[in-house]
Amino acid sequence: MPQVKRQTGMIYVALLLAITLIGGLSAVGLKVAQTLQQRSAEAELVAIGLEFRNALQSYAEATPNGLPNTPAALAELLRDPRSPGTQRHLRRIYHDPFTGKAEWGIVRDPEQRIIGIHSLSNTPTFKRENFPTELSALSGKLRHADWVFAIATLPAPQQGEKTSTF
Repeated sequence: MPQVKRQTGMIYVALLLAITLIGGLSAVGLKVAQTLQQRSAEAELVAIGLEFRNALQSYAEATPNGLPNTPAALAELLRDPRSPGTQRHLRRIYHDPFTGKAEWGIVRDPEQRIIGIHSLSNTPTFKRENFPTELSALSGKLRHADWVFAIATLPAPQQGEKTSTF
């Protein structure tokens, strides 16, 4: 009879070790999945930021004489009010992959017109280097809210057009 109790105790210890091992592997697996998800969201944020940046650039380049070359609201990128026809610089206002909302931090010039956007997420970044050349200013930034996607350069003003400095 004592031999049966010893075997039961060993099975119990083996079962506890197996549960501990499975729990540890699950925790590592969840951390890896979380890291992969954040890296994917960062890649999506960079792609969306480039879309906004290119839309702002397109808006500036399509500016008729005497009109502001930056929008007052993001909705102006969806349908440019300065032209009689339908002109779209952006197909839709994208959702921030970190907040899940179509709400962005707005960077404005002194005339309160939009020159860039950024995420409202304060989560720390994984990616801190190896950005595309046009986004090299993002290198070394520690939070996603610090990744500002702003217009590269404004076209030279037309005669009679006001210049704005940033």
